[in-house]
Amino acid sequence: WVFRTPTTDGQARATLTALQADDSSQNFTRATDIRNFKWPDDHGPHNDFQTEWWYYTGNLQDVAGRHFGYQFTIFRRALAPDAIELTRSEQSDLAFNQIYFAHFALTDSAGNDHVAFEKYSRSAAGLASATASPFQVFIEDWSITGLGAAAPTRSAEHIRIKAAQGDYAIDLELAASKPIVLQGDRGLSRKSSEPGNASYYYSITRMQTHGKVRSKAGEFDVQGNSWMDREWSTSALNKEAVGWDWFAIQLDDGRDLTLGWIRNRDGSVDSTWGGSLVEADGTSRRVLGVDFQATALETWHSPHSNADYPIKWKIAFPKDDLTLEITARIPDQEMNLIQLYWEGATTITGNQAGKPISGVGYLELTGYSTSKSRDM
Repeated sequence: WVFRTPTTDGQARATLTALQADDSSQNFTRATDIRNFKWPDDHGPHNDFQTEWWYYTGNLQDVAGRHFGYQFTIFRRALAPDAIELTRSEQSDLAFNQIYFAHFALTDSAGNDHVAFEKYSRSAAGLASATASPFQVFIEDWSITGLGAAAPTRSAEHIRIKAAQGDYAIDLELAASKPIVLQGDRGLSRKSSEPGNASYYYSITRMQTHGKVRSKAGEFDVQGNSWMDREWSTSALNKEAVGWDWFAIQLDDGRDLTLGWIRNRDGSVDSTWGGSLVEADGTSRRVLGVDFQATALETWHSPHSNADYPIKWKIAFPKDDLTLEITARIPDQEMNLIQLYWEGATTITGNQAGKPISGVGYLELTGYSTSKSRDM
């Protein structure tokens, strides 16, 4: 969701407005209608849309129970549609109209340690690219690679993720334990009532994960579960949007839940987004904004950005007699990158019909910092 957009001085700036319609988006396709998803094609890039991402988070632990959370996302941002041809003077091995960038974050809960890194590169000279078959998305030496060559339509359901920066690294193998879930209305995820303010969005809400994690505390063999999101769009937010709150929840009883809403400039909340509930057997149903009530219980003040992030929440589902509390593993999981936001591992407690319930998850909070985006 964070993109580098050209500024008047030729530099690149990351802003929330990259998900809002403007003159630069006129020649791109927008998400307006229900579509027929096709795999493996939809695992790959959609260059007629302006933005998209391949997003993974996970909660992992070693044999001693030491917890690690990770986030790894590769983004694609188009400067122009593929249909616009490069001029003769622009045609070279380094010419490009796509920018790729990535975020890699690792949380070591026992060490109270959270780090975040980013990479940027052009889609030229073998620096960054995405393909559907074979499934691979990479930016330099950070990569997502499909391992399901024997079943190409399921190539994104068995993958390997690799990223490293200094003392921190992940080398993980992920295998889906649930089928793909179409988010929103059959995969069309509306972010406001305005036509075209939507994305095409699907998830794999539970992927068995094992591999290695490296932090400043050392290298660890880990296992656990990950979450995958795929979205592409040209504009998704109305011009009054300032940010959003998004939750990925994996309950110990096998159910998974995703929830999200948009916050507007006037303090109102656009609940068009909603989410989904995925049962242990993989069946799912849509969750609407009217189905739940969310209350922020605790905030954390960032010494880095002076932002106040709500890092503890109560979410109630009256019709299901379900109440959940979502709490950050450690308070400081701010992504102190070109765009400031908070994203981190959480623990889940609560009850349903008087019976205790628990789980793990990830929380994403955008638009809380008043700090200006920084030039590269």
